[in-house]
Amino acid sequence: MKTIHADNKNSKLKNNPHGQFFSQFDLFSICKWNAFVLFFLFTILCKATYIMIPMDDVQKNHLKSYGIAYYALEKRIEVDWLLNYRGGAFALKLSDDVLKECKVRGVTFEIIADIQYNKIITDITRPEINQDVMKLEKAPKIAVYSPKNKQPWDDAVTLVMTYAEIPYEVVYDEEIINDELAEYDWLHLHHEDFTGQYGKFWSSYKNVAWFQEYVRFNESLAGKLGFSKVSELKLAVALKIKSFVAQGGFMFAMCAATDSYDIALAAQNVDICKSMFDGDPNDPQMQDKLNYLNGFAFKNYVLEANQHVYEFSSIDATKDHYDLFHQKGIKGDVFTLFDFSAKWDPVPTMLCQNHTSVIKGFMGQTTAYKKEHLRSDVLIMGETKSVNSARYIHGDFGKGTWTFYGGHDPEDHTHRVSDPPTDLNLYPNSPGYRLILNNVLFPAAKKKQRKT
Repeated sequence: MKTIHADNKNSKLKNNPHGQFFSQFDLFSICKWNAFVLFFLFTILCKATYIMIPMDDVQKNHLKSYGIAYYALEKRIEVDWLLNYRGGAFALKLSDDVLKECKVRGVTFEIIADIQYNKIITDITRPEINQDVMKLEKAPKIAVYSPKNKQPWDDAVTLVMTYAEIPYEVVYDEEIINDELAEYDWLHLHHEDFTGQYGKFWSSYKNVAWFQEYVRFNESLAGKLGFSKVSELKLAVALKIKSFVAQGGFMFAMCAATDSYDIALAAQNVDICKSMFDGDPNDPQMQDKLNYLNGFAFKNYVLEANQHVYEFSSIDATKDHYDLFHQKGIKGDVFTLFDFSAKWDPVPTMLCQNHTSVIKGFMGQTTAYKKEHLRSDVLIMGETKSVNSARYIHGDFGKGTWTFYGGHDPEDHTHRVSDPPTDLNLYPNSPGYRLILNNVLFPAAKKKQRKT
């Protein structure tokens, strides 16, 4: 490599009568060029007025992306949810705070110009394109129905909201009986047994300390709130939740909280608990006295009266999925999301946003729902066709909505009592957990008005 020494350059300048002039000219050109570059970059920055958070395979952390959307809503920044566009991307006006949070939380983002974003919206809203825009306007206030004493199992919803940094408050029977649900927009039902049978854990865990404490806690709380039985308290809570939905609330439940909730509503004024659960025998005519219309989702099911069977009724398809798993392994136990019209069916479209339509299955006390027990007004959003079961269902009631999601943990196929909680740092792109977070943001959505 040829080296030019300072002395050589100086000697050339001395020998060149115009050297000083040219050096000044060069300096002027460089300054002018730098000013042009700065002006160009400033112009681009001014026009780059949107942050796009892609939710397709480009995204490094899908779960924390929902937390960014919620964070923006808390800052009173409106968020556009682009249905069926890049996996359900989020877009919002350029904000230094949001930009910083994306970087801190490891969320993939893109800065795009105003004109580019307008073109995206124009393309999305074309009638022949199955995409649309939902405007998210206000961060929903979230409640999780969960006992205050420690349970030997975790909860997927609280796990993922904690990981995504979405705030929530815990409520239980006392708060609900005292009509505090009105303070919230969205309610998640933890893995509760609303029938008063303590999750049908009696046969396996009746001599274990945690179960005995679980029974004592619930009996004490029922007495404190003026109920003679736990089953009566749980029914009163179930009815309060039903009223919450009817008045415009959004209710989401997983695992055993889904079918046990519906059964409790159908069994109003009918004793379906055996003596080991509530101290007196069940009604021998309980099956005939069920009123399926009092529930949200299920019909014509048969109650499981045997206290040794870890099941509430014939609704659950856990055995079918267990057999499928042993026949084909984890890769064979999957469910498929339905493809809805973004413009005509925006609610289920929003609830199904994902970067894949095929999701690996996972077991639970209630894993999935046999289709023959679904009422005609129930919308199936995810199914396992090979065993004719529905995994993910939705419906309206009054002014509100409910959503049931079968299974316990989307990233642990056979999660059991006392198993450690899933570390979501290992699953930042989990499509199964994404379905939960779709529901969390759902109450913030309002259909964006398009120009006609």
